[in-house]
Amino acid sequence: MDENKRGSFGSTIGFLLSAIGSAVGLGNIWGFPYKMGRCGGFTFLIVYLALAAFVGFAIMLSELAIGRSTGFGPVNAYKKVSKKFKWIGWLAIIAPFLIMTFYSVLGGYCIYYMVINVVGMFSGMPDSSSFGALLTNPWASIGCMVLFMAICYLINRGGVGGGIEKFNTIGMPALFVMLVIVIIRAWTLPNADVGLKYMFVPGWAVANGVIEKAPSIFEVISTAGGQMFFSLSIAMGIMVTYGSYMKQRDSLTSSAIRVAGFDIGVSFLAGLMIVPAAFVALGSPEAVTENSGPGLMFIVLPQMFASFGDFAPVIGVLFFLLVIFAALTSAISLMETCVSIMHDGAKCSRKKATVITFVIIGVAAVFVNLGYNGLSFIEPLGAGTSLLDFFDFVSNTIMMPIVAFLTCIFVGWCIKPKIIEEEIMASSKFRWRAAWRIMIKYIAPILIAIVFISFLAQFLGFMTI
Repeated sequence: MDENKRGSFGSTIGFLLSAIGSAVGLGNIWGFPYKMGRCGGFTFLIVYLALAAFVGFAIMLSELAIGRSTGFGPVNAYKKVSKKFKWIGWLAIIAPFLIMTFYSVLGGYCIYYMVINVVGMFSGMPDSSSFGALLTNPWASIGCMVLFMAICYLINRGGVGGGIEKFNTIGMPALFVMLVIVIIRAWTLPNADVGLKYMFVPGWAVANGVIEKAPSIFEVISTAGGQMFFSLSIAMGIMVTYGSYMKQRDSLTSSAIRVAGFDIGVSFLAGLMIVPAAFVALGSPEAVTENSGPGLMFIVLPQMFASFGDFAPVIGVLFFLLVIFAALTSAISLMETCVSIMHDGAKCSRKKATVITFVIIGVAAVFVNLGYNGLSFIEPLGAGTSLLDFFDFVSNTIMMPIVAFLTCIFVGWCIKPKIIEEEIMASSKFRWRAAWRIMIKYIAPILIAIVFISFLAQFLGFMTI
C-alpha cells in the first residue's frame, strides 16, 4: 500500500456523519444555549439562522468545492487554484492549530469528570470544588489531556475511512441517543419550564433581570457570528480538507445543507438539555448568566446531577460520555486538517505526519494547560484571563472572520465563481446558482465585516453585552 496516497470517505453517509461530527462539538453544548438566551432568545436564533444561510452555507459550499476539485488540504488547495493566493490557505490553518491546543485541554477535563462520576457510583458524587482541584493539579489535568490526545491519535492514525469515518459512523448516532436521554431527564425536573422561557420567550431575560437591557442588533450579530464560525467548522480549513476526501458522485449542495441543518438541530437540542437543567441547579437567571461556559459544564451541572439520588452517577457518566464523543468528533477533524497539511506539504507518510502533528500540538497544549496553575501569572487579555482565553480569542474572534472574508473575496472576485460552480455541477444540479453568487460576492462579505467590526468594538470597550 502506498502510504503517501490520500484516503477518501467510503460512503456518502460516512462523509456526512464525519462533517456533522466536526461541526457538533463543545461549542454547541455549552455555548449556543447560553448565547441564545442572553441575546434575546428567538432574536438570536433568527440572526443565527440568517447568518448560517447567507454566510455559513455559501462558505461551506465553496470550501467543499475547493477541496474536492484540488484533492488537497487548505494550503495546497488554495495554491493549486491560484498560486498568488496560497497564503489564504496558510492563514486558514492557524485557527485549527490554536483551537486544538485548548480543545485537547477541555477534552481532558471531560475525561476527568467521566472518571470521577464512575468513581462516584461507589464513593460519592463530585461537588463544586472538584473543578478547582483539577485546575490546580497540573499532573491530573495534563494526564487527562494526554489521554484525550492519544484517543484522537489512534482515530486519526487509522486514516480517513478506517479511522475518522468508522468512529463517526458509531459515535454520532450514539451521541444523539445519549442527548435525547439526558433531554428527557432534564425536562422532568421541577421548574424546568423557566429555562425554556429564558431561551424562547422574547423579552423574558430583560423582564426578569438576567440582563439590564436588550442587546443591540450589532451585539446579537457579533455573538451569533462567532458561534456560527466555530460551530459550522468553516474558515479553518476543515471543510476544504474533508472536501478533498469526497467522492466525485457526492452532491456538494445537499451535503452542505445537511451538515449545516444537523449542526443547528443539535445546538437546539443542547439548549433543551442544558438551560432547563441549569436553572433548576442554580435557582436564578442571574446565576445562569454568571456561570456560562466551562463553569456551567464542570461546576453547575454536576451539582444538579448530585440531586438525582441513586441515579445521579449514571446520568453524570452518560452526560460526560456524550460530551467526550462531541469533543472527539470535532477534535479529530481539527487534527486531520493539520495532519493533511503535513502529509501534503512534507510528502511524508500519513503515519509520520500524524506523529509529528500530535507532538507539536501536544507540546503547545501543555503550556495552555499550565495557564491555570504554573503559568497562571500570564494574563494576555487582562486580569483573570489565561492562555486558553487568548488562543480562543485569536482563533475565533480574529482568524475565522478574516479567513471567511478572504474566502468570499477569493471565490467571488479573484478566481470568479464559475470555477466553483463547475465543480458543484459536476455531481448535481445547482438550482441556487444565482443566489449563491450574490451571497458569496456581496451578502456574505458585508455580513462578515459587520460581525468582525462588532467583535472589535466589544473588545475595545465600545460595546458591551
